[in-house]
Amino acid sequence: MIDHTGIQVADFQRSVDFYTRALAPLGYSLVKTFGPVAGFGADGKTDFWLDGTKGPVDKIHIAFRAKGRAEVRAFYEAALAAGGTDNGPPGIRAMYHPDYYGAFVHDPDGHNIEAVCHEPFLG
Repeated sequence: MIDHTGIQVADFQRSVDFYTRALAPLGYSLVKTFGPVAGFGADGKTDFWLDGTKGPVDKIHIAFRAKGRAEVRAFYEAALAAGGTDNGPPGIRAMYHPDYYGAFVHDPDGHNIEAVCHEPFLG
């Protein structure tokens, strides 16, 4: 089980602003900062970190679990409104499994950020 993860970002404040808006539909908020490091999480538990001490070396992919398809769509819309760029609109990704519903955006540093739910559509 993964406890937490983090990414390096080039413009710390721009990334804090982006993730504050993009992750809000998933129940995430900025929990703490110290210097150019920020921790996001749900229910006060930090599990996603931004490190602004040096720029990104590689582009990475992170998927955040959503509580349903509406949350996936809300994440996608919020991330685009916050300055992200489309990397795959909300929809079924049957190549993973029949109920895999995800949306993908590139953050300001080009990282591939996803929201996903795995529950079947119930109508």
